[in-house]
Order: sequence, then structure tokens, then C-alpha cells
Amino acid sequence: MLTMPPKDTHLALAERVRSYIDVHVDEPLPLARLAAEAGVSAAHLQRTFTRVVGLSPRQYQEQLRVGALKEALREGQSVSNATYEAGFNSGRRVYETANDALGMTPGAYRRRGRGVTIHYTAVETTLGLLLVAVTERGICSVSLGDDEAALVAKLHAEYPGATLERATDASDRLVDSVVAHVEGRARAEALPLDVRATAFQWQVWRALQRIPEGATRSYLAIATELGRPTAARAVAQACASNRIAVLIPCHRVVRGDGELGGYRWGIARKAALLARESARLAV
Repeated sequence: MLTMPPKDTHLALAERVRSYIDVHVDEPLPLARLAAEAGVSAAHLQRTFTRVVGLSPRQYQEQLRVGALKEALREGQSVSNATYEAGFNSGRRVYETANDALGMTPGAYRRRGRGVTIHYTAVETTLGLLLVAVTERGICSVSLGDDEAALVAKLHAEYPGATLERATDASDRLVDSVVAHVEGRARAEALPLDVRATAFQWQVWRALQRIPEGATRSYLAIATELGRPTAARAVAQACASNRIAVLIPCHRVVRGDGELGGYRWGIARKAALLARESARLAV
């Protein structure tokens, strides 16, 4: 059984159970087993773990398995071997779980996106050129810049095996919603997303989405909220890997001294996004 102090905090409980899942990720871990190991009720563990980590114990374990699956596929292993090594007990389960996390089937991911078509649109905004890329599942990339060719080149680097097609209709609802958000006319809607990420990246990104508009948090504050106060650098890396950084608001994360710090598309754009959020709240 996990060694638990009598007055363990919620953060410590979640961290201990998370560490246990890390070690036993390839084993069946029903909630009853985890609760018995932790010495708490299943309901208490489910509530506490989900509140602290942002994922249920089952979701966290499956995200770890997806990460292992992605690594095996990138190494060139067959889908069946990668599925087995990642701890999935059936092909059906890996397709149900991994399709959402990979944004494509495991076979397509292994082929670096070959067979996947991405439609993109580039439109002018007051913050520069905005490129929105969409698969049949949802938005897979949002980027800002000054040159369309450069933005398309970055998109190709992210999805080297995919077919990129420029959309001729720039009035698509998804594009309109992203533009409205960038221009400060509306909050980001619950738009369909198609983004590949690790379990930790999703934890960070969900924490970013909980930051109120116009407010900021430091990398350390985000790491502490996730129960990993020494992981500020990893939080920064998760922000840097965000391919839809307008919809998942990494512009709301600043340095510990309050300075804006870096931003994928420049400090001026970061400052402008924060200013627009504050202005919208003041109306």
C-alpha cells in the first residue's frame, strides 16, 4: 500500500497516486485498486485526483499509454507492437483512445500524417497574417506572422506527411470564430480541436484555459497548481509546443517577475492580446 501521512493534503494525495500510476502504467488500474493503495475511498480519490491533475486517474493512465504509443510509432514499430508495448489490451481500445489524442489513426501517425488532408486559410488581421489549419476532426494549428509562405512552411514541418490544401473559402465558421477572438470581438468558443499532446501538455493547457481573460499567471504558479512546483521549465516547454496558442491562451503566462517574457509570435502580439482581453472586460 502507498505510504500516506495521516493528514495528507490533496496535492500530496494526487501526486502519490500519479507516481503510482507512472510506475504501473502497463497494468490494469481500476479505481478501487488505486483507492485501496492510497487508503482513501474511491469517490474521494476520483474527486481529488481529477481536481488537482485535470484528468481522472483513468484518463491520466490512458494519456501516458498514448505517449508511449506515439514514441513507439515514431521509432517505426508496427501498430500492433506499439499497441502492446504501450499497455493497450485491445486494438479497439487503442483506436478509441488514441484517435482523439493523436488526431489521426495510429497508422497515419506512424506515417507522419500521410493520408491526412489539412485545409488551411490565411487572412489578414490587425495582429498580422493569421493562418488557421483544419483537419476533418477540427482545428490543428493556428499561427500568426507576416508571410504566408513562412507560415505554411511551419505547418508543413509540423505535419510533414500530410497533404496541405489552401481553402478557397475564407468565410468558414471556424476561421471566423478564431479571427473574432484574435481581434478581441468575442471570446473563444468551444471549437473542435485536433491537437496531439502528452498527458502533461494537456494538463498545462487546461490550466491555461482556466486563467481568466486579461489575467496572467507565472510558469511557477501553473506548475504549483498542477502539484509540480519544480516543473516551471516543463510548463514553459508545454506552452512553447502549443500549436493553437491563440485558442489555448499561453499569452496569459508571464515570467515570475511579472514581465511578459517570450512569445512564439512576438512580445508585441502578446501584449496586444492581453490588452484586448482587458478592454473587452471593461466594456
